[in-house]
Amino acid sequence: MALVVVGASLAGLRAVEAARRDGYRGRIVLIGAEDHPPYDRLPLSKSFLATEGPGRVDPFHTEAALRDEFGVELLLGAPADGLDTATREVSVGGTTVPYDALVIATGATARRLPGSDGITGVHALRTAEDALAVRAALDDGARTVVIGAGFIGSEVAAAARKRGLPATIVEALDVPLTRSVGAEAGAVCASLHREAGTELRLSTTVTGLEAGGGAVTGVRLSTGEVLPADLVVAGIGVVPATGWLAGSGVPLHERDGGVVCDATLWTGVPGVYAAGDVAHASNPLFDGELMRLEHWTNAAEQGAAAARHALAPESARELAPVPYFWSDWYDRRIQFVGIPRADEVVAAVPEAGGFTALYRRGDRVVGALTIDRPREIMKYRRQIAGRAPWPEALAFAAGTAA
Repeated sequence: MALVVVGASLAGLRAVEAARRDGYRGRIVLIGAEDHPPYDRLPLSKSFLATEGPGRVDPFHTEAALRDEFGVELLLGAPADGLDTATREVSVGGTTVPYDALVIATGATARRLPGSDGITGVHALRTAEDALAVRAALDDGARTVVIGAGFIGSEVAAAARKRGLPATIVEALDVPLTRSVGAEAGAVCASLHREAGTELRLSTTVTGLEAGGGAVTGVRLSTGEVLPADLVVAGIGVVPATGWLAGSGVPLHERDGGVVCDATLWTGVPGVYAAGDVAHASNPLFDGELMRLEHWTNAAEQGAAAARHALAPESARELAPVPYFWSDWYDRRIQFVGIPRADEVVAAVPEAGGFTALYRRGDRVVGALTIDRPREIMKYRRQIAGRAPWPEALAFAAGTAA
Protein backbone atom coordinates (compact mmCIF):
# COMPACT_ATOMS: atom_id res chain seq x y z
CA MET A 1 0.00 0.00 0.00
CA ALA A 2 1.24 3.51 -0.82
CA LEU A 3 0.33 6.77 0.93
CA VAL A 4 1.08 9.84 -1.18
CA VAL A 5 0.97 13.27 0.43
CA VAL A 6 0.93 16.20 -1.99
CA GLY A 7 2.13 19.34 -0.24
CA ALA A 8 5.25 19.62 1.91
CA SER A 9 3.33 21.84 4.30
CA LEU A 10 2.55 21.66 8.01
CA ALA A 11 -0.57 19.64 7.15
CA GLY A 12 1.48 17.39 4.88
CA LEU A 13 4.10 16.80 7.55
CA ARG A 14 1.52 16.02 10.22
CA ALA A 15 -0.01 13.50 7.81
CA VAL A 16 3.35 11.72 7.48
CA GLU A 17 4.01 11.81 11.22
CA ALA A 18 0.54 10.52 12.10
CA ALA A 19 0.79 7.63 9.64
CA ARG A 20 4.05 6.42 11.14
CA ARG A 21 2.95 7.08 14.71
CA ASP A 22 -0.15 4.95 14.16
CA GLY A 23 1.95 2.03 12.95
CA TYR A 24 1.70 2.32 9.16
CA ARG A 25 4.83 0.74 7.65
CA GLY A 26 4.05 1.02 3.95
CA ARG A 27 5.40 3.39 1.34
CA ILE A 28 5.05 7.14 1.92
CA VAL A 29 5.83 9.70 -0.78
CA LEU A 30 5.88 13.42 0.08
CA ILE A 31 5.64 15.81 -2.89
CA GLY A 32 6.49 19.50 -2.42
CA ALA A 33 6.70 22.46 -4.78
CA GLU A 34 9.40 24.20 -2.74
CA ASP A 35 12.99 22.98 -2.50
CA HIS A 36 12.72 22.84 1.30
CA PRO A 37 11.31 20.11 3.48
CA PRO A 38 8.31 21.29 5.55
CA TYR A 39 8.95 24.32 7.77
CA ASP A 40 6.86 26.46 10.10
CA ARG A 41 5.28 29.41 8.31
CA LEU A 42 3.73 30.85 11.47
CA PRO A 43 6.82 32.78 12.70
CA LEU A 44 7.60 34.23 9.25
CA SER A 45 5.49 37.35 9.87
CA LYS A 46 6.13 37.37 13.62
CA SER A 47 9.39 36.60 15.43
CA PHE A 48 11.38 36.12 12.22
CA LEU A 49 10.97 39.81 11.31
CA ALA A 50 12.25 41.08 14.66
CA THR A 51 15.73 42.56 14.93
CA GLU A 52 16.72 39.76 17.28
CA GLY A 53 14.86 37.11 15.26
CA PRO A 54 16.47 33.94 13.91
CA GLY A 55 18.79 34.31 10.97
CA ARG A 56 17.34 31.47 8.92
CA VAL A 57 14.23 29.36 8.44
CA ASP A 58 14.84 25.82 9.66
CA PRO A 59 12.66 22.85 8.68
CA PHE A 60 10.74 20.77 11.21
CA HIS A 61 12.87 17.78 10.15
CA THR A 62 15.86 17.62 7.84
CA GLU A 63 15.64 15.71 4.57
CA ALA A 64 17.89 13.05 6.08
CA ALA A 65 15.60 12.64 9.09
CA LEU A 66 12.50 12.37 6.90
CA ARG A 67 14.17 9.69 4.80
CA ASP A 68 15.97 7.76 7.53
CA GLU A 69 13.70 8.14 10.55
CA PHE A 70 10.30 8.36 8.87
CA GLY A 71 11.05 6.33 5.77
CA VAL A 72 9.68 8.99 3.44
CA GLU A 73 10.45 9.28 -0.26
CA LEU A 74 10.86 12.99 -0.99
CA LEU A 75 10.00 14.67 -4.29
CA LEU A 76 10.81 18.31 -3.59
CA GLY A 77 11.30 21.30 -5.85
CA ALA A 78 8.53 20.46 -8.33
CA PRO A 79 4.77 20.77 -7.84
CA ALA A 80 2.27 18.07 -8.67
CA ASP A 81 0.80 18.88 -12.08
CA GLY A 82 -2.00 16.38 -12.46
CA LEU A 83 -4.14 13.73 -10.80
CA ASP A 84 -5.74 10.69 -12.41
CA THR A 85 -8.22 9.27 -9.91
CA ALA A 86 -9.14 6.36 -12.21
CA THR A 87 -5.60 4.95 -12.29
CA ARG A 88 -4.76 6.45 -8.88
CA GLU A 89 -1.68 8.31 -10.04
CA VAL A 90 -0.24 11.76 -9.29
CA SER A 91 1.91 13.31 -12.02
CA VAL A 92 4.98 15.35 -11.12
CA GLY A 93 7.28 16.79 -13.74
CA GLY A 94 6.53 14.14 -16.32
CA THR A 95 6.65 11.19 -13.95
CA THR A 96 3.76 9.42 -12.23
CA VAL A 97 3.47 8.36 -8.61
CA PRO A 98 0.90 5.64 -7.85
CA TYR A 99 -1.15 5.84 -4.66
CA ASP A 100 -3.61 3.77 -2.69
CA ALA A 101 -4.35 6.63 -0.27
CA LEU A 102 -3.85 10.31 -1.11
CA VAL A 103 -3.76 13.39 1.11
CA ILE A 104 -4.03 16.76 -0.65
CA ALA A 105 -2.19 19.33 1.48
CA THR A 106 -1.01 21.80 -1.14
CA GLY A 107 -2.11 24.84 0.87
CA ALA A 108 -2.50 28.16 -0.89
CA THR A 109 -0.41 30.64 -2.82
CA ALA A 110 -0.27 34.35 -2.07
CA ARG A 111 -1.91 36.78 -4.44
CA ARG A 112 0.66 39.06 -6.02
CA LEU A 113 0.14 42.78 -6.51
CA PRO A 114 -0.84 43.54 -10.12
CA GLY A 115 1.84 45.44 -11.99
CA SER A 116 4.62 44.39 -9.62
CA ASP A 117 6.44 42.01 -11.97
CA GLY A 118 10.04 43.06 -12.45
CA ILE A 119 9.99 45.59 -9.60
CA THR A 120 12.23 44.77 -6.65
CA GLY A 121 11.10 45.57 -3.13
CA VAL A 122 7.54 44.29 -3.69
CA HIS A 123 6.70 41.05 -1.89
CA ALA A 124 3.98 38.81 -0.58
CA LEU A 125 4.75 37.01 2.69
CA ARG A 126 4.06 33.32 2.32
CA THR A 127 7.35 31.48 1.81
CA ALA A 128 10.74 31.39 3.51
CA GLU A 129 12.17 33.35 0.58
CA ASP A 130 9.51 36.03 1.02
CA ALA A 131 10.31 36.36 4.71
CA LEU A 132 14.05 36.60 4.09
CA ALA A 133 13.51 39.40 1.56
CA VAL A 134 11.13 41.35 3.84
CA ARG A 135 13.49 41.00 6.78
CA ALA A 136 16.47 42.19 4.72
CA ALA A 137 14.52 45.30 3.69
CA LEU A 138 13.60 46.05 7.30
CA ASP A 139 17.23 45.57 8.31
CA ASP A 140 18.08 48.25 5.73
CA GLY A 141 15.58 50.67 7.29
CA ALA A 142 12.91 50.46 4.60
CA ARG A 143 9.93 52.77 4.50
CA THR A 144 7.17 50.19 4.54
CA VAL A 145 3.76 50.19 2.88
CA VAL A 146 1.48 47.23 3.48
CA ILE A 147 -1.43 46.60 1.11
CA GLY A 148 -4.27 45.00 3.07
CA ALA A 149 -4.97 45.27 6.80
CA GLY A 150 -5.20 41.54 7.47
CA PHE A 151 -3.29 39.79 10.22
CA ILE A 152 -0.10 39.04 8.28
CA GLY A 153 0.11 42.55 6.86
CA SER A 154 -0.57 44.00 10.31
CA GLU A 155 2.25 41.91 11.78
CA VAL A 156 4.63 43.27 9.14
CA ALA A 157 3.61 46.83 10.00
CA ALA A 158 4.09 46.08 13.70
CA ALA A 159 7.57 44.69 13.01
CA ALA A 160 8.50 47.86 11.13
CA ARG A 161 7.22 50.14 13.89
CA LYS A 162 9.03 48.14 16.57
CA ARG A 163 12.23 49.00 14.70
CA GLY A 164 11.21 52.66 14.65
CA LEU A 165 10.57 52.61 10.89
CA PRO A 166 7.67 54.40 9.19
CA ALA A 167 4.81 52.10 8.23
CA THR A 168 1.53 52.68 6.40
CA ILE A 169 -1.32 50.23 5.81
CA VAL A 170 -3.63 50.73 2.82
CA GLU A 171 -7.02 49.04 3.16
CA ALA A 172 -9.99 49.11 0.78
CA LEU A 173 -12.56 48.61 3.58
CA ASP A 174 -13.61 51.41 5.89
CA VAL A 175 -13.00 49.13 8.91
CA PRO A 176 -10.12 46.63 8.89
CA LEU A 177 -10.69 42.90 9.44
CA THR A 178 -14.46 43.13 9.10
CA ARG A 179 -14.65 39.69 7.47
CA SER A 180 -12.28 38.11 10.00
CA VAL A 181 -13.52 39.49 13.33
CA GLY A 182 -16.46 41.80 12.57
CA ALA A 183 -16.74 45.57 12.48
CA GLU A 184 -16.74 46.13 16.26
CA ALA A 185 -13.51 44.26 16.92
CA GLY A 186 -12.03 45.52 13.66
CA ALA A 187 -12.38 49.10 14.86
CA VAL A 188 -10.53 48.23 18.07
CA CYS A 189 -7.75 46.57 16.08
CA ALA A 190 -7.47 49.72 13.97
CA SER A 191 -6.93 51.73 17.14
CA LEU A 192 -3.93 49.53 18.00
CA HIS A 193 -2.28 50.60 14.75
CA ARG A 194 -2.95 54.26 15.34
CA GLU A 195 -1.68 54.14 18.93
CA ALA A 196 1.58 52.60 17.68
CA GLY A 197 2.10 55.27 15.03
CA THR A 198 1.18 53.16 12.00
CA GLU A 199 -0.67 55.23 9.42
CA LEU A 200 -3.96 53.79 8.20
CA ARG A 201 -5.38 54.71 4.81
CA LEU A 202 -8.85 53.20 4.91
CA SER A 203 -11.46 53.13 2.12
CA THR A 204 -8.51 53.48 -0.22
CA THR A 205 -7.17 51.32 -3.04
CA VAL A 206 -3.85 51.07 -4.84
CA THR A 207 -3.83 52.22 -8.46
CA GLY A 208 -0.17 51.54 -9.24
CA LEU A 209 3.45 51.51 -8.19
CA GLU A 210 6.25 54.00 -8.72
CA ALA A 211 9.72 52.64 -9.46
CA GLY A 212 13.20 53.91 -10.20
CA GLY A 213 16.09 51.81 -11.41
CA GLY A 214 13.86 48.74 -11.22
CA ALA A 215 13.14 49.22 -7.49
CA VAL A 216 9.91 50.38 -5.91
CA THR A 217 9.89 53.99 -4.76
CA GLY A 218 6.22 54.63 -4.08
CA VAL A 219 2.62 53.45 -4.06
CA ARG A 220 -0.07 55.38 -5.95
CA LEU A 221 -3.44 55.56 -4.22
CA SER A 222 -6.97 56.09 -5.46
CA THR A 223 -6.88 59.44 -3.67
CA GLY A 224 -4.11 60.60 -6.02
CA GLU A 225 -1.48 60.53 -3.29
CA VAL A 226 1.80 58.70 -3.72
CA LEU A 227 3.20 57.07 -0.58
CA PRO A 228 7.01 56.84 -0.59
CA ALA A 229 8.12 53.24 -0.10
CA ASP A 230 11.24 51.10 -0.20
CA LEU A 231 9.31 47.97 0.81
CA VAL A 232 5.80 47.04 -0.28
CA VAL A 233 4.15 43.95 1.20
CA ALA A 234 0.98 42.67 -0.43
CA GLY A 235 -1.31 41.15 2.17
CA ILE A 236 -4.20 40.73 -0.25
CA GLY A 237 -5.12 37.14 0.40
CA VAL A 238 -4.32 33.71 -0.96
CA VAL A 239 -5.65 31.27 -3.54
CA PRO A 240 -5.88 27.51 -2.85
CA ALA A 241 -3.20 25.66 -4.84
CA THR A 242 -5.50 23.35 -6.81
CA GLY A 243 -4.75 24.09 -10.45
CA TRP A 244 -3.21 20.63 -10.74
CA LEU A 245 -6.58 19.05 -9.89
CA ALA A 246 -8.36 20.32 -13.02
CA GLY A 247 -10.30 17.49 -14.65
CA SER A 248 -9.54 15.04 -11.83
CA GLY A 249 -13.08 14.79 -10.52
CA VAL A 250 -12.06 16.08 -7.09
CA PRO A 251 -14.78 18.61 -6.13
CA LEU A 252 -13.58 22.22 -6.03
CA HIS A 253 -15.33 25.15 -4.39
CA GLU A 254 -17.01 27.51 -6.84
CA ARG A 255 -15.70 30.61 -5.09
CA ASP A 256 -11.96 30.00 -4.69
CA GLY A 257 -11.22 26.56 -6.10
CA GLY A 258 -10.41 24.97 -2.74
CA VAL A 259 -11.07 21.25 -2.25
CA VAL A 260 -14.54 20.45 -0.92
CA CYS A 261 -14.70 17.62 1.61
CA ASP A 262 -16.95 16.25 4.31
CA ALA A 263 -16.39 16.36 8.06
CA THR A 264 -14.00 13.37 7.84
CA LEU A 265 -11.97 15.29 5.20
CA TRP A 266 -13.02 12.86 2.45
CA THR A 267 -13.49 14.42 -0.97
CA GLY A 268 -16.01 11.84 -2.13
CA VAL A 269 -13.36 10.37 -4.47
CA PRO A 270 -12.13 6.94 -3.33
CA GLY A 271 -8.93 7.19 -1.32
CA VAL A 272 -8.62 10.98 -1.62
CA TYR A 273 -8.64 13.26 1.43
CA ALA A 274 -7.69 16.92 1.95
CA ALA A 275 -6.27 18.96 4.82
CA GLY A 276 -5.13 22.45 5.77
CA ASP A 277 -5.47 25.75 3.89
CA VAL A 278 -6.60 23.99 0.71
CA ALA A 279 -9.63 22.25 2.25
CA HIS A 280 -13.24 23.41 2.61
CA ALA A 281 -14.39 20.99 5.31
CA SER A 282 -17.90 20.59 6.68
CA ASN A 283 -18.02 21.42 10.39
CA PRO A 284 -20.87 19.76 12.33
CA LEU A 285 -20.30 22.07 15.29
CA PHE A 286 -21.59 24.93 13.12
CA ASP A 287 -24.46 23.16 11.36
CA GLY A 288 -22.27 21.58 8.71
CA GLU A 289 -20.95 24.91 7.44
CA LEU A 290 -18.07 24.56 4.97
CA MET A 291 -14.95 26.17 6.40
CA ARG A 292 -11.58 26.80 4.80
CA LEU A 293 -9.34 27.86 7.66
CA GLU A 294 -5.88 29.35 7.20
CA HIS A 295 -4.82 28.60 10.76
CA TRP A 296 -1.83 26.70 12.16
CA THR A 297 -3.84 24.54 14.55
CA ASN A 298 -6.31 23.61 11.84
CA ALA A 299 -3.57 22.50 9.45
CA ALA A 300 -1.89 20.39 12.12
CA GLU A 301 -5.10 18.69 13.28
CA GLN A 302 -6.50 18.09 9.81
CA GLY A 303 -3.21 16.78 8.41
CA ALA A 304 -2.98 14.07 11.06
CA ALA A 305 -6.67 13.15 10.73
CA ALA A 306 -6.57 13.03 6.91
CA ALA A 307 -3.75 10.48 6.95
CA ARG A 308 -5.48 8.29 9.52
CA HIS A 309 -8.75 8.39 7.60
CA ALA A 310 -7.12 7.81 4.21
CA LEU A 311 -5.35 4.72 5.53
CA ALA A 312 -8.34 3.38 7.49
CA PRO A 313 -11.53 4.93 6.08
CA GLU A 314 -13.70 2.46 7.92
CA SER A 315 -12.70 4.06 11.24
CA ALA A 316 -12.90 7.69 10.07
CA ARG A 317 -14.72 10.05 12.39
CA GLU A 318 -16.09 13.52 11.88
CA LEU A 319 -14.02 16.49 13.03
CA ALA A 320 -15.83 19.34 14.76
CA PRO A 321 -13.05 21.82 15.56
CA VAL A 322 -13.36 25.23 17.16
CA PRO A 323 -11.24 27.49 14.94
CA TYR A 324 -8.44 29.28 16.79
CA PHE A 325 -5.78 31.78 15.80
CA TRP A 326 -3.63 34.41 17.44
CA SER A 327 -1.55 37.40 16.41
CA ASP A 328 0.91 39.77 18.09
CA TRP A 329 0.91 43.47 17.25
CA TYR A 330 2.95 46.06 19.14
CA ASP A 331 3.37 43.66 22.10
CA ARG A 332 -0.40 43.11 22.24
CA ARG A 333 -1.78 39.58 22.03
CA ILE A 334 -4.90 39.14 19.88
CA GLN A 335 -6.68 35.77 20.08
CA PHE A 336 -9.82 34.52 18.39
CA VAL A 337 -11.85 31.34 18.77
CA GLY A 338 -14.92 30.24 16.86
CA ILE A 339 -16.44 32.13 13.95
CA PRO A 340 -17.22 35.84 13.45
CA ARG A 341 -20.44 35.44 11.44
CA ALA A 342 -23.02 36.20 14.09
CA ASP A 343 -26.42 37.69 14.82
CA GLU A 344 -25.01 39.90 17.57
CA VAL A 345 -21.61 41.03 18.84
CA VAL A 346 -21.15 42.30 22.38
CA ALA A 347 -17.89 44.12 23.08
CA ALA A 348 -16.44 45.24 26.40
CA VAL A 349 -13.27 46.78 27.80
CA PRO A 350 -12.62 45.07 31.16
CA GLU A 351 -11.50 47.24 34.06
CA ALA A 352 -8.37 45.10 34.32
CA GLY A 353 -7.41 46.08 30.76
CA GLY A 354 -7.57 44.47 27.38
CA PHE A 355 -10.66 43.90 25.27
CA THR A 356 -13.27 41.17 24.80
CA ALA A 357 -15.88 40.62 22.10
CA LEU A 358 -18.44 37.80 22.13
CA TYR A 359 -20.33 36.56 19.07
CA ARG A 360 -23.87 35.15 19.26
CA ARG A 361 -25.68 33.05 16.68
CA GLY A 362 -29.18 32.04 17.67
CA ASP A 363 -29.15 31.22 21.38
CA ARG A 364 -25.49 30.15 21.68
CA VAL A 365 -22.04 31.66 21.74
CA VAL A 366 -20.12 30.93 18.52
CA GLY A 367 -17.06 33.17 18.81
CA ALA A 368 -14.85 35.22 21.10
CA LEU A 369 -12.04 37.67 20.53
CA THR A 370 -9.74 38.90 23.27
CA ILE A 371 -6.87 41.36 23.38
CA ASP A 372 -4.40 40.91 26.24
CA ARG A 373 -6.71 38.44 28.03
CA PRO A 374 -4.82 35.18 27.34
CA ARG A 375 -6.16 33.23 30.31
CA GLU A 376 -9.77 33.60 29.19
CA ILE A 377 -9.70 32.51 25.57
CA MET A 378 -9.55 28.75 26.18
CA LYS A 379 -12.57 29.01 28.49
CA TYR A 380 -14.53 30.54 25.63
CA ARG A 381 -13.23 27.82 23.32
CA ARG A 382 -14.63 25.16 25.65
CA GLN A 383 -17.95 26.98 25.81
CA ILE A 384 -18.19 27.10 22.02
CA ALA A 385 -17.25 23.41 21.72
CA GLY A 386 -19.92 22.55 24.29
CA ARG A 387 -22.57 24.69 22.53
CA ALA A 388 -22.90 26.82 25.66
CA PRO A 389 -25.96 29.10 25.82
CA TRP A 390 -25.39 32.79 25.23
CA PRO A 391 -26.18 33.88 28.82
CA GLU A 392 -23.44 31.58 30.14
CA ALA A 393 -20.81 33.28 27.99
CA LEU A 394 -22.07 36.74 28.99
CA ALA A 395 -21.96 35.77 32.66
CA PHE A 396 -18.38 34.55 32.35
CA ALA A 397 -17.35 37.76 30.59
CA ALA A 398 -19.00 39.84 33.29
CA GLY A 399 -17.19 37.86 35.98
CA THR A 400 -13.79 38.51 34.38
CA ALA A 401 -14.39 42.19 33.76
CA ALA A 402 -13.90 43.21 37.38
